[in-house]
Amino acid sequence: MDSLSNILMYLSFAIAAVIALALIYAIYRNSQLRRDLCDRHLELEQQTEIQERTLEAQRRELEVNAREEMLQFRNQVEEELKESRLELQKTKQRLEQREDNLDRKKEDFERREQSISSREKNLENRELQMQDMELRQEEELQRIAALTREQARQELLRHAEAEVAQQVTQLIRRKQRQAREEAERQAAKIIVHAIQACAVDQTTESTVSVVALPSDEMKGRIIGREGRNIRSFEQLTGVDLIVDDTPEAVVLSGFDPIKREVARTALERLIVDGRIHPARIEEMVEKAQVEIQERIREAGEKATYEAGVSGLHPELQRLLGRLHYRTSYGQNVLKHSVEVSLLAGRMAGEVGARSEIARRAGLLHDLGKAVDAEQEGPHALLGAQIAVDYGEKPAIVHAIQAHHDDVEIQSLEAALVQTADAISASRPGARRETLEKYVKRLEALEGIASSFDGVEKVYAVQAGREIRVTVKPEKIDDLAAYRLARGMAERIHSEVDYPGQIRVTIIRETRAVEYAK
Repeated sequence: MDSLSNILMYLSFAIAAVIALALIYAIYRNSQLRRDLCDRHLELEQQTEIQERTLEAQRRELEVNAREEMLQFRNQVEEELKESRLELQKTKQRLEQREDNLDRKKEDFERREQSISSREKNLENRELQMQDMELRQEEELQRIAALTREQARQELLRHAEAEVAQQVTQLIRRKQRQAREEAERQAAKIIVHAIQACAVDQTTESTVSVVALPSDEMKGRIIGREGRNIRSFEQLTGVDLIVDDTPEAVVLSGFDPIKREVARTALERLIVDGRIHPARIEEMVEKAQVEIQERIREAGEKATYEAGVSGLHPELQRLLGRLHYRTSYGQNVLKHSVEVSLLAGRMAGEVGARSEIARRAGLLHDLGKAVDAEQEGPHALLGAQIAVDYGEKPAIVHAIQAHHDDVEIQSLEAALVQTADAISASRPGARRETLEKYVKRLEALEGIASSFDGVEKVYAVQAGREIRVTVKPEKIDDLAAYRLARGMAERIHSEVDYPGQIRVTIIRETRAVEYAK
């Protein structure tokens, strides 16, 4: 009985254990299923999120593509609109051109109509003149019928002479006008081409140089004890040193520009050095003289290079360099020479002359101005003699001689050099005159014009570049007015020295007055 109870007890324990194990397994399995469900749920949520992101990306891509397509479509539409506008603009321009052409044709037609009307009026006037002439000739024939043979012959010769003289004068006037117009056109073309090919800077004329000082105390050191420094400086340089009330500046005065430049260079070095006494002044002046001579040489070489001239004698180059410190009416003579050389060479190329001769002569044409302070005579002849001394060709020597009409021009190159010299000198802003010379030139022009018979009033206008002459109509007719203008121009050309050209205008006024009663 005890064993059976034990078995039952063990069996119940076993069953309870099995049940407990089953319950434990069931609980474990349940928790595992729950975990699986949670994992599956999380996986499903992740997949859903991924799908949502994918869909969002696709949506954005579609939006971008749509925007791009919209922009492309918009650009295409704008291009089409732009092309349409251009086409409309071209059409409008063509219509405007056609309208302008029609307007021009209308104007041409009106001009032609006016021309025809004026011709008809001229023909009518000529017909009236012919009728008047026939009447006068008939009256003249009636008068001549009462003359002897010799008297008739003299009367015929007198009329023929007057008529021939009038026709010759008119022919000369017409030919001169045609020649002048053609010459002006060709000359303007050649000169414009030559001027456009060269450009030269200009400087202004001065007889003083101003040297800046670091302070007014330096003036006392420049003067020196009892004025010994300033006396030594003026004696060595040949230039006046003016010390006045001008603040922080002194003035160097002298007509020789090279000496004035030497003095300026030496004084500036003395100011920088600070040691100012007679011995130091002499040393600085000597150094300045050497430096200026070197500058002169360099200026001459530079001028020959700019002018395109080679093979010049070194002494000729040195003399050209001296012109760098010479001015004529405010125009730097060396720069003027280079400008004349370039102009003459370019014009020579245009007219078929020898460009090399023209350039070389143009560069050397004012060479005499480098020595005219040391020798007497016209600078053109002095320059020609220097060119002969240093072996220049006769054609160049002649162009130098003739550029101021000291000798008669005998070559095309000489005429071109003279023309280039006049162009460079008369260019606006190149030169300036003193008031005294300007007034004397105006008085000379008015005096020449007033000396002719029949002149009533004379006016010099446009700074002396034009003379307007009022004549008495009862003494001067139209043909005589033309001869008077030509005579005045010839006298002005031969008697007055002037830059450029002077225009002579004759004014003949005739008034006819009648009263209606």
